[in-house]
Parts: sequence; C-alpha cells; structure tokens
Amino acid sequence: MPDIKRRQFLGMLGAGSLAAALPHLGECAGIWSSGTERPSFRLPEGTVDCHMHIYDDRFPSAPGTTLRPPNATVGQYRQIQQRLGMRRNVVVTPSTYGTDNRCLLDALKQFGADARGVAVVDTSVTDAGLAQMNEAGVRAIRFNLSYPGATTVEMLAPLAARVAPLGWHIELVVQGAKLPALEKHLLALPCPLVLDHIAHVPQPDGLGSDAMKSARKLVERGNTWVTLSGPYVDTKSGAPEYADVAPVAKAFIAMAPERMLWGTDWPHPTEKTTKPDDAGLVDVIASWIGRSDWQRMIFASNPEKLYGFPQIAR
Repeated sequence: MPDIKRRQFLGMLGAGSLAAALPHLGECAGIWSSGTERPSFRLPEGTVDCHMHIYDDRFPSAPGTTLRPPNATVGQYRQIQQRLGMRRNVVVTPSTYGTDNRCLLDALKQFGADARGVAVVDTSVTDAGLAQMNEAGVRAIRFNLSYPGATTVEMLAPLAARVAPLGWHIELVVQGAKLPALEKHLLALPCPLVLDHIAHVPQPDGLGSDAMKSARKLVERGNTWVTLSGPYVDTKSGAPEYADVAPVAKAFIAMAPERMLWGTDWPHPTEKTTKPDDAGLVDVIASWIGRSDWQRMIFASNPEKLYGFPQIAR
C-alpha cells in the first residue's frame, strides 16, 4: 500500500474513526482478514474454498439490499489463497447483487479453470441463461432466505427441477430457527442440497435445537451436504475456538464426512468491525475434523465431486 494511504489510515485511527478507517484497513492489509501468519495445518493438495464472495462497485447493488461491504477483489482474495496455501475456490453471488450475476461471471473469468460459481436466479431465468452460466463454471444456485427479496420458498421446487438436469445443486442460507418449517420442501428436492455456515444451528441450544434435529434429518437422508464455514455468525462463546459451535460441527462431520465441505466465507461480510483470522479458522476447523483421511475428503475430494473439479492424484 502506498505510504500516503497508510498515513491516511493511521490518521483516521488517531481521530478515533474506526468506521471511516475500516475500508482503508482492507487496502492496507490487502486481504480483509486479521493476522498475517500461515495456518499451522497444511491444507491438502487440491483444497477447494467452497464459499467466498467478490464485491465490486463496477456492478450496482440491488435495490433494497442491506449488506453492502466495500470492494473485495479477485486480487485481494488471491493473497488469501497464497497465505492459506490453496488455489481452487467457489465464488458465491452475495445478497448485495440480488439476481444480477455479472460480478460472479466476471470473477469466474478472472479466476479461470480453478474456480466454480454459485449464482442467484429467480423463475424468470431462461434456459439459455442457465446454459451460459453452466459454460462459465456455475454449478449451483443459491437461496438466501436470511436476507429475503431475490428468492422465495415458492421458487425452490420449480428452480430445483430446472437445474437438476444440469447436475447442479441448491445452496441454502437461512437462520436455523427457520429450518424446521422448510424441512418438507428441502426433503422433496430432486437435486443435492448444501446447507451453508454449519446450517446456522443457533446457540446456545446447539445440539438440542429444533434446527439441529431438522438438519440431522436432512443430512441422514443422504443428499444433503454441510459447509463448515462462518462459525463466528452463530457463536456466543466467540473466537478463536468457537467452543459452542464445535460440538455441532463435529456432529455433522461424524454423520457424513463424505458430504462435508469447507469454506472461508471471505471477505466475512457479516463481520463489520473485526475480521476473523483466516489462518486461525483453518486450524480450528481442521482440528474439528481430526482424522487425516477425513481432512483430505472435506478440504479436497468432496468438493471435487460436487463441483466437478478435475480430480488430483494423491
């Protein structure tokens, strides 16, 4: 970062304005992440970050959206990849852009063959549009029912029927408290389902919650996957260990290690002030997995299968 920007950032901190300084902190750190060290755990060859976002103000935010982080670019994310020791990733269209996937498609073009995408569409999407996205590397559609607007529950069945022949899946992000009401809709899906962010099982109820009961039923059905990402969203005990989330994550891992995934959730858009240490998150999640064969599955071979990455000889 140029010295003049560094001085501006330090000056804003001196003036006591963290809110004003935060965008420049991202530029100074270059990666929207706390810490600078590499993880103690060495990620397996072929690791895939299955959940991350790109934000770029060249593409307009959708009207009415509330989550509008500063720019988080392909170049910045590549610094995170270098730090963590991985090169493959899945770009997810965030709620910020509604059903406008231009930022996603631009990022996929920049990342090339090492990336896949998760788009947000509604029932107005054309077959030609889906085919074009498939060619660009999109492999799933996302339903973000935590920030309602772009997609609704009523769209689940018709859209799932349209993407299933493409070999795509549905990715769902929703507050855990709402999961039981969605259970019957999700059990009827004709394609795989991915529950983002450890299924958002709420704390402090955790393993005893109705959300966990519904998530368990979905996972045990055999067609549902869970992304081990964003433990900071639902924790009450907090970083760096996320001790209350750990039993939930470990329970999912024990249920179906062959259908667990991992993601950074970079640039951590829900965390407005302090960004997590991505290397620390890798170490914590790797410790939850424990077994080396399961670590290889969850970090690398599982996402190869789900997202259609070329299999790497190990």
